[in-house]
Amino acid sequence: MSSRAVTAALSPEPVRIPDGLAALRSAAQAADLGALPEWDLSDLYSGIDAPAFRDDLERAETEARAFTERYAGRIGAIAAGPDASVELGRAVAAFEAIEDLMGRLMSFAGLVYSGDTTDETRAKFYGDTRERLTAASGDLLFFGLELNRVEDAVMDRAMAEGPLAQYRPWIEDLRAEKPYQLDDRTEKLFLEKSVTANAAWDRLFNETIASLRFSVQGEQLTLEPTLNKLQDRDGAVRQEAAVALGDTLRANLRVFALITNTLAKDKEISDRWRGFKDVADARHLSNRVEPEVVAAMVEAVRAAYPRLSHRYYRLKAKWFGVDALPYWDRNAPLPKVEQRTIPWAEARDTVLDAYNAFSPDMAGIAKRFFDGGWIDAPTRPGKAPGAFAHPTVPSAHPYVLVNYQGKPRDVMTLAHELGHGVHQVLAAPNGALMAPTPLTLAETASVFGEMLTFRKLLAETTDPTQRRAMLAAKVEDMINTVVRQIAFYSFERKVHLARAKGELTADEINALWMSVQAESLGPAITLDKGYEPFWAYIPHFIHSPFYVYAYAFGDCLVNSLYGVYARAEPGFVERYFALLSAGGSKPYGELLKPFGLDASDPGFWQIGLGMIEGMIAELEAMEAA
Repeated sequence: MSSRAVTAALSPEPVRIPDGLAALRSAAQAADLGALPEWDLSDLYSGIDAPAFRDDLERAETEARAFTERYAGRIGAIAAGPDASVELGRAVAAFEAIEDLMGRLMSFAGLVYSGDTTDETRAKFYGDTRERLTAASGDLLFFGLELNRVEDAVMDRAMAEGPLAQYRPWIEDLRAEKPYQLDDRTEKLFLEKSVTANAAWDRLFNETIASLRFSVQGEQLTLEPTLNKLQDRDGAVRQEAAVALGDTLRANLRVFALITNTLAKDKEISDRWRGFKDVADARHLSNRVEPEVVAAMVEAVRAAYPRLSHRYYRLKAKWFGVDALPYWDRNAPLPKVEQRTIPWAEARDTVLDAYNAFSPDMAGIAKRFFDGGWIDAPTRPGKAPGAFAHPTVPSAHPYVLVNYQGKPRDVMTLAHELGHGVHQVLAAPNGALMAPTPLTLAETASVFGEMLTFRKLLAETTDPTQRRAMLAAKVEDMINTVVRQIAFYSFERKVHLARAKGELTADEINALWMSVQAESLGPAITLDKGYEPFWAYIPHFIHSPFYVYAYAFGDCLVNSLYGVYARAEPGFVERYFALLSAGGSKPYGELLKPFGLDASDPGFWQIGLGMIEGMIAELEAMEAA
C-alpha cells in the first residue's frame, strides 16, 4: 500500500567516497583493477543538504495531506458513482505521483546511508527521512484500505474501461491482500511503529555488520574483503579468513541472536494479527506465487541434493586429493589452475559483448550504466557488502552496486546486477505502482545475464584445464544459487517456527544452521564449530524474510528459459523483452506461457536441475578422460 515507497527503497545503496578513504585502497589493487567507477547520485539530488531535497520532502508531506483531505472516506461513494472510472483513475494517478516522489526521496536517503553505514551524519539523514516519509505514508494508508472495501462487482465495473482500466493489475494485486487487511487505525499503528520496530533492528544489523573488523594476514578487514579471501589461491589464507569470520561473528552473536529473535517475533505478531497461517505465507502473497508451487520447488531441490551438491563436492574433494574439503575450501579455486586478476575494463567489455551477442538493445541499456555514472564498484570501509541493483523510481533510473575485486565471480556478479538493471529500465514505463516485479520473476534477467556471459566465455575457451575451471565455477555458482538458497529457506523456516515457541539462544540458532548446512552440502564438506555462526552475516534473513527462495526459483526458471533460447526458436528475443517490460503488470504464469513453460508442472523444476546435473556429468567425464 502507501508504505511501499518507504519500504521498497531500503536496499543498502552507497554514494561517493568521502575524502581520504580512497587512500585506504592498496596501490596494488588499484594497479590490478584499473580505475573503478563510483556512482553519481546527482540525478536524484545533489547532496543531503540540497534545497531540492528539502523542498521535495516538504512537497511530499503537503501532497499526502492534501490527498487525504480530498479522498479520505469518499472512495466507496466515488466507486459507486456514474464517473467511477474517471474519478478513481484520477485518484490513482495522483496517488502514484506521490509514491514516485516519496520513492525518489527514500531511495536517495538509502543510497547515501549505505555508502557508509558507520557515518553518523548519513545515519541521521536516513533515519530522519524515513521517519518523515513514514508519517506521510500514514496519511495515504486509507486509500488502499478503502479501495479494498469496495464490493467486487462495483470495482470490476469501474475497471472495465476508461482511465481506471490501466491500473487494473495493481488494483487486483491490492485486492489479493484484502483477507489480511486490518482496520485503518491498526494499519496506521503498524506502519508508524515500523520506524522503532523492524526498521530499527534492520538498521542495527547494518551498522553492526559495517563496524566489524576481521584480522587476516595482519590486516583489519571489513566483511566483503574477508569473504573474498575465501577464494584466495593460498589455502592457509582461506583458513585464516574463515577462522577470523567465525571468531568475530561468534564474539558478536548476542547482538545477532537478539536481532534475529526480535524480528522473528515481530513478524509472528504481524502474521498472527493478519491471519497468515504459515510463516512464509506473507512472502508468497507479496510474490504472487502459490505456496504449493514453492513447496514443489523446495521438495525437488532437496531431493536433488545428492545428485547436485553432494556429487559435485565429492568430485572437488578428489581434485584436492582429500576425502572431504574443510568448509573454507568450498569455493576455493581449483588447484593447478591459473587465477588472474581481471581489470574492470575487461569485465565491462566481457559483459557488454555477451549482452550484445544476444541483443544489441540489451547491451545498449547496460552500457548506459557505465556511461551515466550509475555503478559504484570499489570496496571501502563502511560500504554495504555484496551487490545489488536498486530500481529507485520510474522517473529516475536504477543504480548498481558491486564490491569489485577482480575475481571471475565478480565478473559474473556484474553481469547479474546489470541484468537486474536492464529489467528495471524496461519495466519503468509501467509507472511507480506496476513497475516493481514480483520475486518470482525478479531474478529472471539477472540470472539470464549471467548465463549469457558464462556461455560466451565458455565457447571461447579451448584449453581443457581452463574449461574445467570455468565449468566448475559455474556449477558452484548454480549450487550456491539453488541448493544453498533452499537450505537458507529451510533454515529460516526452522528459526521462525522454533521462535514461535519461545526465544532462541545463539547456540540453538547455530544448531539449526548446522543441520541444514550438513544436509545440503553433504559428507564431502567438513563442518566444524568455526562454521556455526556464519548465518549471522547474511542480510536477507534480516531485511527480507524468506526472500532467498526467489534465487532458486529464478535460476531454475532461467535454465528452462535458456533451453528455449538455445533451441533458436524464432522470436525469442522479442518475447523475452516483452516479459521484462511487463514489470509487475502481469502474473508470472501468464508471462511464461509464450515460452511453453509452466511452473505449476511438477516436472518444470527438473528441467533446471537437469542442466546443473549435466554440467557435473561433463566435469566427471573430463576427470575420467
